[in-house]
Amino acid sequence: MAPARPLRADARRSREQILVAAEVAFARDGIEASLEAIAKDAGVGSATLHRHFRSRRQLVEAVFAERTEAVIAEATELATTNPPGPALFYWLRSVLRVIVDNRGLAVALLPVPDGAATDSSCHARLTEAADRLLESARETGDIRADITTSDVLSLVNAIALLAEQPGPVDLDAERLLGLTITGIGPAACADHSSLAGATEEQSAE
Repeated sequence: MAPARPLRADARRSREQILVAAEVAFARDGIEASLEAIAKDAGVGSATLHRHFRSRRQLVEAVFAERTEAVIAEATELATTNPPGPALFYWLRSVLRVIVDNRGLAVALLPVPDGAATDSSCHARLTEAADRLLESARETGDIRADITTSDVLSLVNAIALLAEQPGPVDLDAERLLGLTITGIGPAACADHSSLAGATEEQSAE
């Protein structure tokens, strides 16, 4: 496959203007911000926006690409400076903070619909980083053997999406993450087994 041709200066400038306008719009209006309004704020036509970004998701991923790459790089750093269990927890906390601080990023980290996945998507790249941390944590017994990468990323995403919702009380996202981490630990697995056994005994009575 031939490498992509570099953009002309005017095309590169248009792309950068679109990304700046999109970041502002996503922060203000969420992921469903009007693409036509983004194009207008960027000073380009809708056709130009769609020429650079074929889908809303592609635009979202481009807006948050730098922050996603920073989180992925942090996974490698944490794995070399911490035991597997803490490395996983610290990294998931970093992922949560980045998602909460960047409205709309949660959508970019969701699985890509069947047939549209690419190895370079935010979800694919983040999953690869998480896989390595989870594998190490499983080997040392720091997390339950049945926990998957999809499990932990879905939980972090769910907490972040809850934190985005307006409500009378601010949701403490990091506290919820701490409770989640407790739930995926090996002790929680043992507790779950005991609870299941007790429930079966009660049903038999």
